[in-house]
Amino acid sequence: MEKLRIPIISILLIAALAGGIVFILKQNTTSYPIEIELPEPSQEIEVYVTGSVQNPGMYTLTERAHVTDAIEAAGGFTSDADTSAVNRARNLRDGDKVYAPMQGEASQGININIADSWLLDALPGVGPGLAERIINYRFQNGPFQSKEDLMKVKGIGDSTFEKLKDKITVR
Repeated sequence: MEKLRIPIISILLIAALAGGIVFILKQNTTSYPIEIELPEPSQEIEVYVTGSVQNPGMYTLTERAHVTDAIEAAGGFTSDADTSAVNRARNLRDGDKVYAPMQGEASQGININIADSWLLDALPGVGPGLAERIINYRFQNGPFQSKEDLMKVKGIGDSTFEKLKDKITVR
């Protein structure tokens, strides 16, 4: 036992010394809060306004702008615009395109088999979500064979179809 006494005492002293050093270091360490600065999200969006407006072009609008704000920024509708074909209450997102058709243009029929989302959105009763569902439907099921096939898209019932039937075509 006498032989182990010195190594045991040495190990206990080293452990006590190490514990004391760790204790002192923790007491003397001051912590500072970490601050991360994130850039402010943009409060503006860019939209392209075209068609039957006074001044077609790119416009910078506020983040919560609607189509009506974009039309106003472009100087308003021209006298030949089909104002009923534009969903002026739709919220805009950065990069959106706003199209104001001429009178008679919408009545010629928007081909629902090839129309882009923004053009479908210009139809009465169709918003961005419904426009995307129309595009997804034709992607999954192929082209519409008749105007009435549009009622197979979720969200298009009789009343919505009545508003659309004279403004759309399938070619």
